[in-house]
Amino acid sequence: MTKSAFIAITGRPNAGKSSLTNLLVGEKIAIVSEKPQTTRTRINGILTKGEVQYVFIDTPGMHKPKTRLSEEMVKSVRNSIEDVDVAILVTDATKQFSKIEETLIDSFKLRKLKVILLINKVDLIGDKSLLLKIIDNASKQYDFEEIIPISVKKGINTELILPAVNKFAKESPHFFPDDLPTDQPEKIWLAEIVREKILRTMQEEIPHGVAVEIESLDETKTNKGENIADISVVIICEKASHKGMLIGKQGATLKKIGSMAREDLEDYFGTKVNMKLWVKVKEDWRNREGYILELGLGAEG
Repeated sequence: MTKSAFIAITGRPNAGKSSLTNLLVGEKIAIVSEKPQTTRTRINGILTKGEVQYVFIDTPGMHKPKTRLSEEMVKSVRNSIEDVDVAILVTDATKQFSKIEETLIDSFKLRKLKVILLINKVDLIGDKSLLLKIIDNASKQYDFEEIIPISVKKGINTELILPAVNKFAKESPHFFPDDLPTDQPEKIWLAEIVREKILRTMQEEIPHGVAVEIESLDETKTNKGENIADISVVIICEKASHKGMLIGKQGATLKKIGSMAREDLEDYFGTKVNMKLWVKVKEDWRNREGYILELGLGAEG
């Protein structure tokens, strides 16, 4: 008898949702950086263990939208908790409950949703009596199915998550191939890898105004008959000054981004990668709905 469980992973920006998704799936399917709002769209991470298929829906961090793009991101969060079997709320042990968690909890109450609370980053709490207070306070906010203190980074209590989720698996066919780790289109995932390297390289004011598009992807052979992946990548930014910063002095910054991304992509393809990077300016693209949809960044449903 096959079963499936659809699980929405929600929380504030930078709480560790994407790292948790990658950990649960066992593969890197969501990009990770220390900058908030790294995840822009809903990403399905798929784990099939025996008869049970778990579909983890990694959502953008809930935040107050300031652009058309961020409105789409918030809409994606709300859409993602529709019709799931259970939601996971990831909080940061070093931060108090805020308006963001309250807004999510209001959505849970409205939908009478079953929710597991994961209090992440407990390795950063030295005084364990403080952790008991955090758990006590959280239990007053919502009738959580379970409250589990974890650290994704240190692997603390992460083995307790699947058993907690498994209780909500229902008899059903598997909706995805058993060996598939994500339903993300390949070009979207490749573009996200490049954007991750930009987030890790650039200053605060640039990353949110950047998008990445894979213009072409071809597998060819070298003169020696070895396989090689040819990839043409366009980085879109909002200002000419940002273009200059992304390229850097004598192209140094762009070369660094390309080198970091190439390493990940060669692991993925298992071959050499020839990647060409271009930077284009599209002013105020985050408020242009047509372009947001063209990049695959609109909320589903």
